[in-house]
Amino acid sequence: MQSFDERLTAPRSWWLVATLAGVSLGLILLPFGILPMLGGVIGGTALAMAAVSSYGSARIRVVAGSLVAGDARIPVEALGAAEVLNADEAAAWRSYKADPRAFMVLRSYIPTALRVEITDPADPTPYVYLSTRDPEGLAAALSAVRA
Repeated sequence: MQSFDERLTAPRSWWLVATLAGVSLGLILLPFGILPMLGGVIGGTALAMAAVSSYGSARIRVVAGSLVAGDARIPVEALGAAEVLNADEAAAWRSYKADPRAFMVLRSYIPTALRVEITDPADPTPYVYLSTRDPEGLAAALSAVRA
């Protein structure tokens, strides 16, 4: 059985921006003295990095007959066809093709995605949109679990 586990980490440039945010806070606090400036650099950097880490901690897994995406756990029996989306198709499904009822684990810095239909008649969610760097691997893992 094929397994799948991916963490949607933030890009490296975001970590640089978080560091610069801390340095900026330190510069803002510089007129109040050296200690407030150091506190601003350390505290601001830590808070900004915690925010980036929190946003980049989303995981997509196929585990024990379920698709786990973010906070959602969906049994594979409730999933229909999976559609691998290239960068252009993923952008379309993120914008003008998107259904507001859909469940999305969306990370705009990841260009590719997988769209999986929800077949459970009791669930109003039409599909799941999952940003992933390996949509083919995720589709194969879902197919392997269903078989």
